[in-house]
Amino acid sequence: MTASKYLPAAPLNKKTIVITGATSGIGRATALEFARYGAKVVLAARQKEALDEMVDLCDRLGGKAIAVVTDVTDAESVARLAKDACIFGGSLDVWINVAGLGALGEFTTIPIEVHNQVIKTNLLGYVNGAHAALTHFKKQKRGVLINLNSVGGYVAFPYSVSYTASKFGLRGYSEALRAELHDCPGIHICDVFPGFVDTPGPSHAANYTGKVLKPAPPVVPTYKVAHTLVMLAQNPKNSVMLGSSAYFARFSQWLSPTLTRLATTKFVKMYLKNAEPAPVTNGSIFEPTRQDNKISGGYTSKRVSNKKVVRAAGIAGVVVGALYLLKKIS
Repeated sequence: MTASKYLPAAPLNKKTIVITGATSGIGRATALEFARYGAKVVLAARQKEALDEMVDLCDRLGGKAIAVVTDVTDAESVARLAKDACIFGGSLDVWINVAGLGALGEFTTIPIEVHNQVIKTNLLGYVNGAHAALTHFKKQKRGVLINLNSVGGYVAFPYSVSYTASKFGLRGYSEALRAELHDCPGIHICDVFPGFVDTPGPSHAANYTGKVLKPAPPVVPTYKVAHTLVMLAQNPKNSVMLGSSAYFARFSQWLSPTLTRLATTKFVKMYLKNAEPAPVTNGSIFEPTRQDNKISGGYTSKRVSNKKVVRAAGIAGVVVGALYLLKKIS
């Protein structure tokens, strides 16, 4: 049993929470949610102006916030973030790794420096965060590290090789940390695996497909992910899946990795064939776009009208069900 089973968790207004990627999407929603509970929130991202705006919003909601301009790919910058958090809050209770990037397109079409930056941000950025946070957690003998992963941590998606590599790597890094900290019952490593989320992420991604990028429905509302992260800060769990597509994809991967790979490839190709054209862009890979610093991408209100997509989903469900029965029989 863990220490949290014996001692009640401190209320959120007594905790210091670090959130990377705090200016947009899930990070932004999470910061505002913690502020509503009166938490001391340490906001980290690359854009000072957007961070200052977030500090004002958090303070208005009843929280106490500071902004720390941080590049998660820079280990020294992340270590300073942890130090500033301790000075501000008197302790470091929860560290949430949210900052992430995406790059879509054929593998060899995307410049290698873009692939490198995606992995530096999505994987090494989380490693830097864990290294900084755990140094303080071990001294305190308590703390919660939350890693925002993705269904991409279980299922490989074509045309997003570096993103998939980073998410698979994240899952391994968390498992290894969890094993290493087995004798530290007050320290928790939590992973969150949502399906596609309604964030402005597609507008920030590097896009080498030449097509408009949109998440595949059904998308998970951003606030639902934020609520989950707040819940984990109080009641840590090793792993949480979010959204029907995440459960479906993981189940499909378990049943037949080959079929899942073929299905995802066909789905992505069909989408790219029918999508509207868009210019090639590096998005916010190297510098923030300074646009769309919003919580939502506006996708949850859009219904699926493409009959081919609906039909394909139905067929996939039948196939998965048949495979499940075959697996049970064999």
